[in-house]
Amino acid sequence: MRVINLASGSKGNITYIEGQDKKIILDVGLSCQETIKRLEKCGVSPNEIDAIIITHEHSDHIKGLDIFSSRYNIPVYAHQKVWQGLEHKLAKVRIENRKLFEEIFTIGSLSITPIEIPHDVSCYGFSFQENDNKISILTDLGHTNDRILNAIRGSKLVYLEANYDRQMLMSGTKYPFSLKRRIDGPNGHLSNLASSEVIEFLCQTGTKQIVLSHLSEENNSPLLAYTFITKELAKRGIIEGKDIKIDVATQNIGAFFRLK
Repeated sequence: MRVINLASGSKGNITYIEGQDKKIILDVGLSCQETIKRLEKCGVSPNEIDAIIITHEHSDHIKGLDIFSSRYNIPVYAHQKVWQGLEHKLAKVRIENRKLFEEIFTIGSLSITPIEIPHDVSCYGFSFQENDNKISILTDLGHTNDRILNAIRGSKLVYLEANYDRQMLMSGTKYPFSLKRRIDGPNGHLSNLASSEVIEFLCQTGTKQIVLSHLSEENNSPLLAYTFITKELAKRGIIEGKDIKIDVATQNIGAFFRLK
């Protein structure tokens, strides 16, 4: 299995996942043309994509979906609850390419587990498993719980939200207080502190690689997220680079991870 994040953050989100026999992208949050460019930079033709999976209806996750799917005749998979919010936003995705799921489903050799997560619209994270390799992608959630944590347990690689620094969010003046409350609320986003708590759990359950994802451009930065989280983990006896590796996803193409 190979995985690479093509973009992460408020301007757009795309992740490429390659199994033994299928090639998938999770979300199409950039324009169709930019999605094509980024895939080709990774040596992947858009004609090779077998399926698109969508986490939720927000524009930074579906911006290029309509045109990309229709141009290359690619099936789009989304949970039944998510489709309810997508219907009025998609005009070009062919009816036969609108695939619904409610539970675990497969695309080729990949077993895919949807994980319902708390956000202000219906939203899902996912675990992808092929043989003994499991990865999870968990962004756009306001909090975690035992059900969510148990679903990603055993993942070798996790793309995990670290959206905002709470002090930066609350002390900034750009956002109205109502928006700050939404971001910081149980159906908003995951803070750096909350992300560190999830990473502690994952480290104890065998995860070796974390990619901090979906960082806010206004209320976080790659350096701040990495520094804050690694310091929090060190307080709990977890040393980055020794006990677990942590990278940070940005709006640029990220690192390629190959799981054997």
